Amino acid sequence: MAFIGTAIKTFIDLRHDLMGGLEDAGKLQRKELRKLLEKARSTSFGIYYGFDQILDSDDPVKAFQQSIPVFEYAPMNERWWRQQRRLPNITWPGRPNYYALSSGTTSHRSKRIPVTDDMLESIRSVGINQLETLANFNFDPEIFEKDILMLSSSAELQEHEGHLEGEISGINVRNFPSWTDAFYKPGQDIAKIADWDARVDKIADRAPDWDVAALAGIPSWILLMLKKVIERHQLDTIHDIWPNLTVYASGGVAFEPYRESFNKLCEHPLIVMDTYLASEGFFAYNARPETKAMRLALENGLFFEFIPFDKRGFDAQGNLLEDPLCLSIDEVEEGKEYALLVSTVAGAWRYMIGDTVRFTDKDRWEILLTGRTKYFLNVVGSQLSEDKMNRAIQQLSDTIGVSINEFTVAALQNEQEEYFHQWVLGGEDTFDEEKARDLLDDILRDINKAYDMARGKALRYVKVKSVPKQSIYEWLEENKKKGGQVKLPKIMKPEQMQDLLEFLKARVDGR
Repeated sequence: MAFIGTAIKTFIDLRHDLMGGLEDAGKLQRKELRKLLEKARSTSFGIYYGFDQILDSDDPVKAFQQSIPVFEYAPMNERWWRQQRRLPNITWPGRPNYYALSSGTTSHRSKRIPVTDDMLESIRSVGINQLETLANFNFDPEIFEKDILMLSSSAELQEHEGHLEGEISGINVRNFPSWTDAFYKPGQDIAKIADWDARVDKIADRAPDWDVAALAGIPSWILLMLKKVIERHQLDTIHDIWPNLTVYASGGVAFEPYRESFNKLCEHPLIVMDTYLASEGFFAYNARPETKAMRLALENGLFFEFIPFDKRGFDAQGNLLEDPLCLSIDEVEEGKEYALLVSTVAGAWRYMIGDTVRFTDKDRWEILLTGRTKYFLNVVGSQLSEDKMNRAIQQLSDTIGVSINEFTVAALQNEQEEYFHQWVLGGEDTFDEEKARDLLDDILRDINKAYDMARGKALRYVKVKSVPKQSIYEWLEENKKKGGQVKLPKIMKPEQMQDLLEFLKARVDGR
């Protein structure tokens, strides 16, 4: 009998029972905003924007929204965060010891997001909240005695201007408490290996020494790691070496395009739990098995606002309006799409992180991550959001019977200066490009009226290039963006797409 596992499971069940029902979301968020304002009232930012006056107002939420502008990265960094790298008490008490390099796309310029000690504690507390909800999944006690393998970015951080910096997953691993050594894999020594391929090689070498029950990481890189382990040890499935593997905590991108590829590597399907961990914080997690939606973390040093992702918040090109409508959590509607604003214990204030969400159940605080504000292709009025593209690619994949894990699209011009959409689709196998082009075009016309109208006017035609997904990962590697939290951008700038197409052509030509 798993005595330790039973004790842990019993403790989790008791904590879950003690939590009781969910409280009123608006009340919790108003309390959280007040705590943030009180903690930062004496910082330069707090003095400049009058946090004392906001706290004394009859409606601190409205006063907060009226007093402080919405910040995107460039103005927040130039005006405040750059000073904070040299001086204390700028947007949050003290100076951050860490900065997260946000490199989710292939952009060559990384954003530096402050990670304070309070933010690390916030991330830990959200993780504990998620742990308490495991009672909803009714796992066997034995699971709680097994290993957890987290495929993060490198925990070997770089020193820069008196602080350490790296991707947020590497910073988290660097700050794991010592008691996690008993179950966290691959361990600090392997996690600090900077080269992603070398790190995965070492994981494959050590795989027989571990009894892994849970995985965590971005799907594309977890898949490559699992394949490496299977090839190294000549296995039929990953369960031949890790028979207790049960759970996968996914994050960063939609999991559905990868589900079939995961199932091919497993003897039985894994229980997939989505998480929403960004460079700016740990915002949401899957809390029950009946849904793919995630519960927002409303009590962990995080205050959320929501900008309608329509003409009330953005123009036709997806650019933020000068004075957008901003809603608190008790003002949002289910089924509508919103751009997310966060104010946090890292000294981010009304900061638009670029993600869009949709509420599926307000009473349970549950959302789906639907895409990025910049992943919105509207050069010729097609109004393609990431959510619609994900749906179209999934439908195409089901129709042609081929798993398409990666995709990207750009609006290009031909020699006659006519616009067309160039798609690159990466999967386990290649397929008939003309058939896929026609099907994808028809699917998008059916699910998106704006796209259908654009195809009758300025969007002249569509091109599709089918490639093995490995070729896309090799392009990411050439751009020094392999592994960790890196994701292929769903929408590319024309020059990015041309670079990718030239790389793929060179691969075919053998140069």
